[in-house]
Amino acid sequence: MRSATRSALSSTQAVLAELGGSADLATGAEILAAGRVVAGSSQLLTLLADPTADVVGKKAVIDRVFAGQATTTRAVLTAVAGARWSSQQDLLAGIEDAGIRAVAATAGPGTSIEAELFAFETAVRSDAGLELALGTKLGSPAEKSALVERLIGGKSSAQTVTILSALVQQPRGRRIGELVRDASRIVADQAEKVVATVITATALSESQAARVARGLSARYGKDIIVNHVVDPKVVGGVRVQVGGDVIDGTVSTRLADLRLQLAG
Repeated sequence: MRSATRSALSSTQAVLAELGGSADLATGAEILAAGRVVAGSSQLLTLLADPTADVVGKKAVIDRVFAGQATTTRAVLTAVAGARWSSQQDLLAGIEDAGIRAVAATAGPGTSIEAELFAFETAVRSDAGLELALGTKLGSPAEKSALVERLIGGKSSAQTVTILSALVQQPRGRRIGELVRDASRIVADQAEKVVATVITATALSESQAARVARGLSARYGKDIIVNHVVDPKVVGGVRVQVGGDVIDGTVSTRLADLRLQLAG
């Protein structure tokens, strides 16, 4: 991520934080929907991403195009437009980031959006037909959103349904697994946590899982949300992925390394 975008994300998140409770679930849904509108208009996207364009003029355009949206929604969009992004795609990612954070902030203490997102990703990963239906470029955004609603409506929180429905409508070139992982990372960060994917050959016991979480928490200085994947192909050991960091202590990797050394 380039420095301009990092700064733009930080400033947008600060505005969202200032809005506090006035940015409700509907606000988050509106921000995500606004991202689709901006992405669908090359003229609007070019204007909002132009760092030389007058911010007051951008605000006037936002107020006109999104006149039917809440004041809080327009405030976040104005913050996005007033920041300097490294690219147009980064600006769209910034709108998505703000929308997901606004949605996540409305979840009650008993709701684990991260766990629900992981469960959805696991279900999709195990069903090639479902993955194709959600990821195909041929299906309409509305149909994909309706499919998400049929799959998890009433089973997952309104926050998770809102996030996933928005993501499948505007994937921005990402596969469904990447979409969900990006959303999970943002949700966790909003709660000042970190998501770790832990892959083992067999299921971890509760004590083992707790030990892994404590070790990762000490390493990263934040509470850890562990998504556990059982994959017999790793043979033994543990593979952990936290963002771009990979800690691989699996037997399969060590055997692969050994084969490379012998071949060399």
